[in-house]
Amino acid sequence: MKANITQAVPAPPPQVALPLQASPHPVSSAPAPAPAPPPAASQGSHGLSIEMLEAMLEQKPLDPNVWSALGALLRQAGKPEAAIACQRRALEIDRRHVGAWTNLGNVLGDVEHYDEAIAAQEHAVVLSGGSANLLSNLVVALRHGCRFNRALEILDVALHARPNDPGLLWDRALTLLQVGRYAEGFRDYDSRLSLPNYQNRVAGGTMWDGGALNGKTILLTTEQGFGDVLLTARYAPMVKARGGRVLLECHPELQRLLSGLEGIDGFVRAGTPYPAYDVHCPLMSLPHRLGTTIDTVPPPARLTVPAEAREKAARLVPGPDGTIKVGIIWSGRVTFKDNARRATTLSRFLRFLNVPKVRLYSIQKGPPEAELATLGTSTLITPLGPHFNDFADTAAVLERLDLVIMTDSSVAHLAGSLGRPVWNLLQFMPYWVYGDGKGETTPWYPSMRLFRQTTPGDWDSVFAAAEQALRQVVALRT
Repeated sequence: MKANITQAVPAPPPQVALPLQASPHPVSSAPAPAPAPPPAASQGSHGLSIEMLEAMLEQKPLDPNVWSALGALLRQAGKPEAAIACQRRALEIDRRHVGAWTNLGNVLGDVEHYDEAIAAQEHAVVLSGGSANLLSNLVVALRHGCRFNRALEILDVALHARPNDPGLLWDRALTLLQVGRYAEGFRDYDSRLSLPNYQNRVAGGTMWDGGALNGKTILLTTEQGFGDVLLTARYAPMVKARGGRVLLECHPELQRLLSGLEGIDGFVRAGTPYPAYDVHCPLMSLPHRLGTTIDTVPPPARLTVPAEAREKAARLVPGPDGTIKVGIIWSGRVTFKDNARRATTLSRFLRFLNVPKVRLYSIQKGPPEAELATLGTSTLITPLGPHFNDFADTAAVLERLDLVIMTDSSVAHLAGSLGRPVWNLLQFMPYWVYGDGKGETTPWYPSMRLFRQTTPGDWDSVFAAAEQALRQVVALRT
């Protein structure tokens, strides 16, 4: 079967300075009624719908099962306040209703009321006698509440009863990585491949164990987001050093940027048939195979910024003119399930316009770009996103900016890989790469400065700190 393979070009010289998360399990003990299914927009995973449950409540207004199931569907529909009210109604009727307690904990976590969420999940676990599924929900609440040590204690208990449970192993992997215990966390990281909701294509055949390749062909398969590909691209030279032919599965958006990646012999376009290979390895399994600890994180990959991309960037961003050029991004990919926590709104970035000599450039892509229209003018923030065809175009612009201030997304990994100054504004519990809530740095990207929420959902203090730091930058340059 023919595959789409292109040859890699020689690596460029060093450049000059700059999800998968476990989802809480909804619980519903309401029986599925007989009527025909309603429209898909309000259909639940058990064949129930909001309309059907409302009809059931007209007949049984004191049935806690139905109230809790309605709350679970309202949560799925993005109505957290109504969902909370339904779960509390169920608990008014039956204080020992296990499903209502854990469903309440799930939705309280959605709105970042983590102390209440943890308490609700603890009620559910006690009432259930220690159900493994409910222990997993408690762990997720503890993780999002940054109570990582307590989460690990609960996981030890749960895994003693179910040592091979992939969901529990995945929760443990994420928690260990968050606290910097990389050797242990990456050891469990392959558990994601056994999760029922794992959506990436898994290559067949033998998975590489990290040993010598002895001339064999290894296929490195892509997974998760663009940022994770940029994060793990640094391992390509280490794989090549094992003595084989290295093929990398790659999305077209990253093709030009990674075209000169050291250690890669060829590329396979993502989604096309795989070529012949001897062993394979998903990109996010490489840190374990190559023995990464928090003290041995390799430097970021050297990326290729094509001349034509730089020519376009020169037309978009002027050269030195006495201003400080700051790129901004306020949202990652909207389809990412945790984006609501990590993203914010354009309006919060407007405070940076009050800093003298600062000029803002939007490098936002996707639906959130529409927020720029609310300004009523394009003179205050220069929109660059419409000019980007791929990550190489974005990279060329980053080279011309003095600083990027953004909420976490793939461009943070891009800026960090290029060595460009980037200030990453982080949610209360960020991606594990950024640690457990302490410090302003990450070993993965030396040019990145972290600004953290210290209270769940509190962006005001984060932006106030970033503005103060920006004023200090301006003062030093004038």
